[in-house]
Amino acid sequence: MNSGEPVCIKDLEKIAEQVMPGGAWGYYASGANDEQTKHENEEAFKAYRLHPRMLRDVSKISTETTILGHKVKTPLGIAPCALHKLAHPSGEAATSRAASQHGSIMILSTYSTTSMEKVIAQGDGSTQYWMQLYVYEQRSVSESLVRRAEKAGFKAIVLTVDAPVLGRRLVDARNRFNPPPHLRLENFMDPKVANSTSGYSSDLAWSANETFGATFGANGDQTLSWANGISWLKQITSLPIIVKGILSAEDTQLAISHGCAGVIVSNHGGRQLDGTLSTIDALPQVVEAAGDKIEVYMDGGVRKGTDIFKALALGAKAVFVARPVLWGLAYKGEEGVLHALKLLQAELELAMMLAGTTSVSEIDETFVYQPVNRWARYAPSQNGKPRRLVAKL
Repeated sequence: MNSGEPVCIKDLEKIAEQVMPGGAWGYYASGANDEQTKHENEEAFKAYRLHPRMLRDVSKISTETTILGHKVKTPLGIAPCALHKLAHPSGEAATSRAASQHGSIMILSTYSTTSMEKVIAQGDGSTQYWMQLYVYEQRSVSESLVRRAEKAGFKAIVLTVDAPVLGRRLVDARNRFNPPPHLRLENFMDPKVANSTSGYSSDLAWSANETFGATFGANGDQTLSWANGISWLKQITSLPIIVKGILSAEDTQLAISHGCAGVIVSNHGGRQLDGTLSTIDALPQVVEAAGDKIEVYMDGGVRKGTDIFKALALGAKAVFVARPVLWGLAYKGEEGVLHALKLLQAELELAMMLAGTTSVSEIDETFVYQPVNRWARYAPSQNGKPRRLVAKL
């Protein structure tokens, strides 16, 4: 590592704030309302203390694991985030190339500024690509996205369920944020004309007279439910369905009963409902409710390798990051994204060695002290109804 290079994710964050235009930085960095949840996503990790074991042979370690039946080099993946070209002109294509070198999972946002076909074409086969999806009032738009993703080679659909409307993000409201007019949402264009200046779905294109949030917030299907959403999605795709935005045992049980393949414990980076549990605090109840019936992943607030280790210890099968990737992208494009991933990967491997573990499968709750009475949490009882529990010691 060269002198002067960022040596941790916080260094990258400082650099990104300096090099990004104010509106772009505000869009990426802001949370909803008072940003309580956004900040607690990071701060809550501090309450979970590590419980390392000594005198274990850690001369050889591996982060290889299996996600949805597919081997990946590491449980550290890339969460979906919109408009990568706000951070760097090469956008999602650069992120994809870095992800491919990293060798895990990249979830592409519906609101990508690079088409899904171009993004997946950057891969070399070592990375799984999942497609994030919003369901719109005009469901044919969402159906078209799903069918394109399936044809392009994506391995799962990640249905975001925590945004029936967009959260109130005060920074964006003050800035009246709109993306620069030269950026295009290529997933809403005919793939044949993705390099032209036309081809938008007029219902979903932004307008100079409307803020970005208002434009897209108006198109979400607010009637979407467990009953009418998952079954509809299953009718149009054979891909596994991952539900993103789960924070409770109750919704985890519903995901199981509706045949979902996994859930992502997420609060949208603190950008939707302010005042929810941090994702690391919500994770234990979801894991307990999931049992061995469904895979559980998480995102939100991950800034260090020890954060990843703690999430794995509490039962997450994979951990996803978004803002650190964008900060790396703003820093040096593809090289910066790979740098961010390498920093977190190296910190995870270091944490594993110092904690006395040699594989991801060895990392369990015995390696973490959970805070006493931090929050009351829910877990399913034997009769299927939730009962209130207290966090473990």
